[in-house]
Amino acid sequence: MSNRTDHPDLATCHDLLRGGSFSFHAASRLLPSRIRNPATALYAFCRIADDAVDEGADKSAAVALLAQRLDRAYRGRPDNHPIDRAFTRMIEANAIPRTLPDALIEGLAWDAEGRRHETSADARAYAARVAGSVGAMMTLIMGRRDSDSLAAACDLGVAMQFTNIARDVGEDARAGRLYLPLDWLAAESIDPAAFLAAPRLTPALARVIARLLEEAETFYDRALPGIARLPRDCRPGIHAARMIYRAIGRALARAGYDSITTRARVAAPRKLGLAGLALSRALLPTLNIPAYPCAETRFLIEAAAQPLREPVSAGARVIMLIDRLERIDRRHPTKLTGLSGDFACPP
Repeated sequence: MSNRTDHPDLATCHDLLRGGSFSFHAASRLLPSRIRNPATALYAFCRIADDAVDEGADKSAAVALLAQRLDRAYRGRPDNHPIDRAFTRMIEANAIPRTLPDALIEGLAWDAEGRRHETSADARAYAARVAGSVGAMMTLIMGRRDSDSLAAACDLGVAMQFTNIARDVGEDARAGRLYLPLDWLAAESIDPAAFLAAPRLTPALARVIARLLEEAETFYDRALPGIARLPRDCRPGIHAARMIYRAIGRALARAGYDSITTRARVAAPRKLGLAGLALSRALLPTLNIPAYPCAETRFLIEAAAQPLREPVSAGARVIMLIDRLERIDRRHPTKLTGLSGDFACPP
């Protein structure tokens, strides 16, 4: 994929990023351009996909259209739209397996049908699809396909999605949406229907939100060793994303977990400070700590960690032939006289 930021398709993606996620935009500025541009194409596709489902009058139809757009992208014939074209170049250049964006679309389909999460495992399964999949795709863009790096990226995606859910409880409730685990609500004697009819902060609800943020903290911690496995020039941007999103959760905690009447934010000066800290964190040595993926993200890791299967080029065949001849010559100096019957070029 071209790294020219003045490419018309990329310019559209960058414009969407600047007007969309301020946190992602701040973190992306620390990424090298070879990563920032395809990452922005990925963000743009995810953003229009989310908006199509969130704002569409017929959400099921919106999901079906997204699946069709994805089909055309993977056939190399994207819709004649700058974001689709940029996204297609991104998936081709980085060998993104179809399982990853399919998982994202599946998560959006769950949104379209108004699915709620009975347990925290259900919430993790949702977060794996709408955010862990994006983390896995970002990892492939940065040139890492090992299971440990991918597991950490999925953990970071889950953590960030849990932060989003905690921050947006009131906004979601007023739109008739509820992402908090229902068994947690039941444990606090919170009736979902009554809450959606009249969203308000109570000590019981604050405890549920605090519990979700505690689980997010666990996933933020689990993600940290994986950042050190990334290319050194990619680490500041991912550290920044991790720290800025984590700071949103901590701002919410300082506000008494009130995401009903307020929206937790990280002020620009604080973001700058975290960006500076991210630069210093990037210098830390690699931590050889194995990752232990949660069950809900394992399918993403297995799909993304598959080795690339590329056809053997003619040049590679010649090199393999020479190597094979040399090994035969060393073992059987006289055998080369009957080469036509004794040697076949490897398939």
